[in-house]
Amino acid sequence: MGNVKDYKIATLGSHTALQILKGARDEGFETICICEKGSTRPYESYGVADQIIEVDSFADYFDIEQTLIDQNAIVIPHGSFVAYLGPQNVKKIKAMHYGTKGILEWESDRTKEKKWLLKAGITLPRLFKSPEDIDRPVIIKFHGAKGGKGYFLANTPEEFYQRYEEYKDFPGHEKFAIQEYIVGVPVYSHYFYSRLTGELEVMGFDKRYESNADSVGRIAAKDQVDVGIHTTYTIAGNVPLVLRESLLPLIFKMGEDVVRTSRDLEGANGGLYGPFCLEGIIDPELNYYVFEISARIVAGTNPYINGSPYAWLRYNEPMSTGRRIARDIKMAIETDKMEAILG
Repeated sequence: MGNVKDYKIATLGSHTALQILKGARDEGFETICICEKGSTRPYESYGVADQIIEVDSFADYFDIEQTLIDQNAIVIPHGSFVAYLGPQNVKKIKAMHYGTKGILEWESDRTKEKKWLLKAGITLPRLFKSPEDIDRPVIIKFHGAKGGKGYFLANTPEEFYQRYEEYKDFPGHEKFAIQEYIVGVPVYSHYFYSRLTGELEVMGFDKRYESNADSVGRIAAKDQVDVGIHTTYTIAGNVPLVLRESLLPLIFKMGEDVVRTSRDLEGANGGLYGPFCLEGIIDPELNYYVFEISARIVAGTNPYINGSPYAWLRYNEPMSTGRRIARDIKMAIETDKMEAILG
């Protein structure tokens, strides 16, 4: 039987690091936060990191990785790993890594992501193969985890090319998806699947506060036209959400279908486990269109540092998604099943 005192939990100081590190400490782990220079203040102020390692850039992660290995640290991935290292470099991580590395590539490539979700029976907005096919409102999304940065709307092929010119200097602008724009309520569903218990948990929901999409309504339509405002979708924050209870059976089924399908795509040892998120729109007929999956913890869990209403129903104690990760690791250590949670 292992002991949590023999391991440490490490992550990049960004995205969901505060709740990951706090959750780890609540479960008895020492913690390591890897911060870019000038970004240490939150982790010092909130007292969640036992050790802070500074780097010039998150891209320099591999320069300090041996320090993590020497301390028996388990790395917890989040959106900044995908954004700053890229899924191919994540695969090169030699330190102990929570979750399947390969599955992150499926969320970063929208073509592979579509294959995964469709195979799982998830309802998706229509995707257009070419700008010339645009015959309705669409949203253009660039590949990778960029927090909504660079997304834009178009209604015609001409409008697409006009707006696309503005992104010629945008990193990765060559790879994008053209997706039907569904009008409805954005709902981001947070899940946790444990290989140790074999059970899927619904951890909570959020909606994103996006700039300037969520603030443009404060400006009269005439003024929007006069000043030529283009809607953008860079995420500025997250708003907690409680879903109507009658939708919960659908939410559970969708999560279970996605997990099961991931094992078909990546093999039994490479499937999705730990935290993940289905991101979509619920329309007026209560159809849930999923436009993305995040195969790791999402920033929408940050409002629930002390747990969501759903986590409280299940655990009756504070249980953030970050702490749920740490508890899964703790269970694996104490039952000698570390191979089940490291990928």
